[in-house]
Amino acid sequence: MADLRVNAEEKDLTRIERIGAHSHIRGLGLDDSLEARAVSQGLVGQASARKAAGVITQMIKDGRIAGRAVLLAGQPGTGKTAIAMGMAKSLGDETPFAMIAASEIFSMEMSKTEALTQAFRKAIGVRIKEESELIEGEVVEIEIDRPATGSASKTGKLTMKTTEMETIYDLGAKMIEAIQKEKVTAGDVIAIDKSSGKVTKLGRSFARSRDFDAMGPATKFVVCPSGELQRRREVTHVVTLHEIDVINSRQQGFLALFAGDTGEIRSEVRDQIDSKVATWREEGKADIIPGVLFIDEVHMLDIECFSYLNRALESELAPILVVASNRGITRIRGTAYSAPHGIPLDLLDRLLIISTSPPGEEDLARIIQIRAEEEDVELAGDAHALLTKIGLETSLRYAIHLITAASLIAARRKASAVDVEDVARAYTLFLDVKRSTQYLQEYQEQYMYNEVAAVPTPMEA
Repeated sequence: MADLRVNAEEKDLTRIERIGAHSHIRGLGLDDSLEARAVSQGLVGQASARKAAGVITQMIKDGRIAGRAVLLAGQPGTGKTAIAMGMAKSLGDETPFAMIAASEIFSMEMSKTEALTQAFRKAIGVRIKEESELIEGEVVEIEIDRPATGSASKTGKLTMKTTEMETIYDLGAKMIEAIQKEKVTAGDVIAIDKSSGKVTKLGRSFARSRDFDAMGPATKFVVCPSGELQRRREVTHVVTLHEIDVINSRQQGFLALFAGDTGEIRSEVRDQIDSKVATWREEGKADIIPGVLFIDEVHMLDIECFSYLNRALESELAPILVVASNRGITRIRGTAYSAPHGIPLDLLDRLLIISTSPPGEEDLARIIQIRAEEEDVELAGDAHALLTKIGLETSLRYAIHLITAASLIAARRKASAVDVEDVARAYTLFLDVKRSTQYLQEYQEQYMYNEVAAVPTPMEA
């Protein structure tokens, strides 16, 4: 099976830089004893919630938890999604982390249970172990015969050695091209993958350390390998169960991984894959990595989806489920009954609940400063204080939105830093929810389909 992992350096080169709502999050900001630092890795405050999330994350890393569920509960703008993103960053690239909004389930062109099944299987990784045959040794000599006529292909010989043996290999045109591409010369220690023909330069032999003409300042010296030239090496790569499902689905094929539209996958395909993965586990060829499935706005799911989650969590192949809700006691969608967070009591009883609380003035000021740095905006002291005050009186999200708007206003007057006047100007241009509601109540007679009764603000609701 092809290695679907991407080198970390390649990721840095190919990823698109974009400033998002949580692009400043680097982790949970915990120390080695899982205590929350005041300000670390983009997170501020919420010490108890971050510590609880850190305990869950550590259990996931140690493989001690699977098929469990966690609820992040709190008011809007208290950092529930930020904590979930911090968990994803802390787990690293190898642990699968799938993230969906509950409302997405109803907009997909498939059944609700199929959409949830695919989301679950995206959060379960399979670490597959394969053995590859390598030729590894020091290059003694490379001979390439270049024919007089251009029509004939190149041929050559490669002499390689270890501390115990030396062998001559015949080279074809493709191997010659691969060696020339890596700029291999005598004295280099290389590894050749026999199955793919890939040539990797490991470094330069210590025996050639005196050949100053054949090296530069960045030359890496390695010891000449010992033992036989041909050896076996174990290679591991991680794929998700959903990726295996798509690749083995005849209707879709592996191209659906790039298109994103996988359609419904038959249960027979999944049963065969689960059976094959179980066989690999017994033979020691694969390990299961339970990842994390994060469902935001979980109160938007209906009773059928909640029933599915109850059953899915009891499955042997179940990830860790993390859900978030900003609702209080509200109606369970699809029923006439109400429950805390809009979640049925039988599922709520399975959840470990982590509570988040609104940030204080000091934490609010730190968060605004972090966001300003992320958006490359310089705030004057008075402007920072004014944004903090606005955040306390309205909401943190509104104050953060004003940062970019105020920076654009400052740029119009060719200022290097955002001042109080810029923030005040942005405040008058863009209304917060409270002022917008007051405006609607004052001029509701001039709007179509208005209701005369007073409309409560989100803070009062």
